Amino acid sequence: MLIPEELFVFLRELKENNNRVWFQANKDRYERYFKDPLLAFIAAIGERLPSISPYYVAIPRVTGGSLFRIYRDVRFSRDKRPYKTWAGMHFRHERARDVHSPGFYLHLEPGNCFISCGIWKPDRETLLRVRQVIADHPPRWIEAISDPDFVAAYQLAGDSLKRPPRGFDPEHPLIEDLKRVDFLASHPITEERALSPDFLDFYADMCQKAVPFMRFLTEAVGLAW
Repeated sequence: MLIPEELFVFLRELKENNNRVWFQANKDRYERYFKDPLLAFIAAIGERLPSISPYYVAIPRVTGGSLFRIYRDVRFSRDKRPYKTWAGMHFRHERARDVHSPGFYLHLEPGNCFISCGIWKPDRETLLRVRQVIADHPPRWIEAISDPDFVAAYQLAGDSLKRPPRGFDPEHPLIEDLKRVDFLASHPITEERALSPDFLDFYADMCQKAVPFMRFLTEAVGLAW
């Protein structure tokens, strides 16, 4: 399953012409180089996910599926540009509600491509659950983020508080992890890597290497792995 080089050409030109007139004139390119191949990629990775976790799914749909819509929600934004200039795919737990749940992610953007996994901007309840498990069971967290394959593939990422969160011991040995507000791990890739013939295999392997980290987060929020 190949991601076409024209995807990045389209996204670069869209960044320079982020308006409805240009997009409508190039709608066929959006369908041919963005929507169709990425939905095919999602369907293909969906066949691999059960071997990683039977509860994580890839849904080849733009609306309500794994592919992020290209249309920006500008209702409450000062930035009124109507289109995203990147492609995002999120593969989450079958019981997850939204993108703020544990998931595997792929981001394709000219000059900024990466693979990531974890929880981005969780709600207060989810954040508290993860922090509590880390605080109560430090060895489980340390084992997850120290797995050799995971360490070789990913770097922990995301935002953190400047001060210890309320209700947690400031002297806890894992206080820096307890200060996290995102529980993410990321791996940058080049456009050439994303366009390579074996990228589907590469991405599936990266998901596999994230298993210790993802299992910890999934179980910490009360979901089955």
